[in-house]
Amino acid sequence: MPSLDRRRFLWGTTALGATAVLAGCTSNEAPQAGASNAAVAGASGANSQPGKAVTIGFSAPAADHGWMAAMTKNAKAQAGQFSDVTLKATEGTNDVNQQIAQVETLINDKVDVLVILPFDGKALTEVGRQATDAGIQVVNVDRIFDTPLAYRAWIGGDNYRMGVNAGNYIAAQMKAKNISSPVIGEVAGIDSLPLTQERSKGFKDALARAGFSVGPRVSAQFTPESGEQQTANLLQGASKLDALWNHDDDQGIGVLAAIDGAGRKDFIMVGGAGSRNMMNLIKADSGVVKATVLYSPSMASSAIALARMLGQAKGIGDLAEHEIPALITTYSAVVSKENVDSYLDVGFDS
Repeated sequence: MPSLDRRRFLWGTTALGATAVLAGCTSNEAPQAGASNAAVAGASGANSQPGKAVTIGFSAPAADHGWMAAMTKNAKAQAGQFSDVTLKATEGTNDVNQQIAQVETLINDKVDVLVILPFDGKALTEVGRQATDAGIQVVNVDRIFDTPLAYRAWIGGDNYRMGVNAGNYIAAQMKAKNISSPVIGEVAGIDSLPLTQERSKGFKDALARAGFSVGPRVSAQFTPESGEQQTANLLQGASKLDALWNHDDDQGIGVLAAIDGAGRKDFIMVGGAGSRNMMNLIKADSGVVKATVLYSPSMASSAIALARMLGQAKGIGDLAEHEIPALITTYSAVVSKENVDSYLDVGFDS
């Protein structure tokens, strides 16, 4: 089951008036700053050919940390790849009522398709239904609405498989090193969120299949500050550690600071989400970071591509179905030294 909310942050933002938040972005405008680092879908086959002009409305939370900033940047960069797409993007906000007002403005503007990454899926469900009832197709991204009646298609990550793939990688590394009873730590995100629970369950299940178990575990807040504090606590209580999984690469900045501060080099670390920072460390192979498990913001690029196809009544070329699937779950690939060059294009800046 897709998570209702990927992450919640404690940082506040200033709300803006709904009538002042819409900014037109078309393929004829100058590229966004840093857009060259954005992940965009490749153009191939019949769907790449210009077609009916489509206006896509885009709404997402505030770009106040690496993963979310990449989501917005990727969406804008993807829209810029298509000569037949005009993107109307709202100013990101973590105020639920403000985001609802922004989406209502896009509905009133009669955009052809809406791409919505809600700050809170449950809270934005009703406005998603309003759009659907108005004849506007909705692509719901990551944080899922309460009912399929509020969206035409959903695309997002697989939190359970994130944990599974992190656990499988660590288990394989332990067996390769002939460590029969490894001490495996975990720095989770916010424990009250379903996404954290799903990641931890997948991690525990994968280790159990290999005959291992989760050792010392702490819960942070998806922020560098909390990552550093909680990891320092974990390390103080774990004189022996063979491996560590950190759920989130933004949080991982603090996790690594705590590891460096403690002078620990006796274990391997696996990250989560797929930041460029972590990929660079993986490629250098000079420290504890050996892999990261993707929860890639490239899903925002794919959401724009899906919205365009919906607006032009196209299907996905290599599938037999005539229509766009209702649910698309991205895959949580493990990025290691062996394949990191293949994934640098989807890395984001923490």
